[in-house]
Amino acid sequence: MARKATASSTAVAPAPARERIVQALMRLASDRPWNDIEIADIAEEAQVSLAEFRDHFPSKGAVLGAFSRMIDKIVLEGSGAELAGEPARERLFDVMMRRIDALTPYKRALRRIAYALRADPLALLALNQAALNSQRFMLAAAGISTEGPLGLVKLQGAALILANTLETWFEDDDPTLAKTMARLDRELRRGEGFIERAEDFRRLTAPLRALGQAFFDTRARVRRRTEPRDDEGEAKDPAAAI
Repeated sequence: MARKATASSTAVAPAPARERIVQALMRLASDRPWNDIEIADIAEEAQVSLAEFRDHFPSKGAVLGAFSRMIDKIVLEGSGAELAGEPARERLFDVMMRRIDALTPYKRALRRIAYALRADPLALLALNQAALNSQRFMLAAAGISTEGPLGLVKLQGAALILANTLETWFEDDDPTLAKTMARLDRELRRGEGFIERAEDFRRLTAPLRALGQAFFDTRARVRRRTEPRDDEGEAKDPAAAI
């Protein structure tokens, strides 16, 4: 005889408080001006106390950071294995479009947030750092290295590519996202060209950099030999006389 389902066995467990807070902020941002949303409003919408909110986030901006990490996870859990043999630009195009797909349910909120933060340099700076952290994983998902001297250039370039593409996406109501994909393709080609020129410049200037490093190494050795020493042979610390 089949066991009857009980209320406790069929009840859906509530989402974790952290997730509820993130979703609450995005719901509020879809209908209200960003600067009018207070942390108390988010806590009320998420059905958590202010104390519980504080346990998870120090600010409204930190909730946005958690939203970005949530999107990272969705993209990284997706599959792009079928593009493993394709050029780097094609692999990154796929990753970027999967990110845009993950952002789609929050498009209205993101549009309003983006427009509101354009006049806030400090917020933009903080969001750029979150974007760099996200792009480190997006580029890794595309099989693109971010180590080495050009690593930061690649990260910042990828962040700018996505930001520029989102400007078109915000106004693209076509279900096929033709304008968005065309903008992304242009941005990726432009970024690819920039990286190629940067790599060429680095190769061309390698002898000069090696000569400069040798010069500074020589000066450092001379300075160590001419430093005043105490009776025990230790270099004297100028701050010790203060």
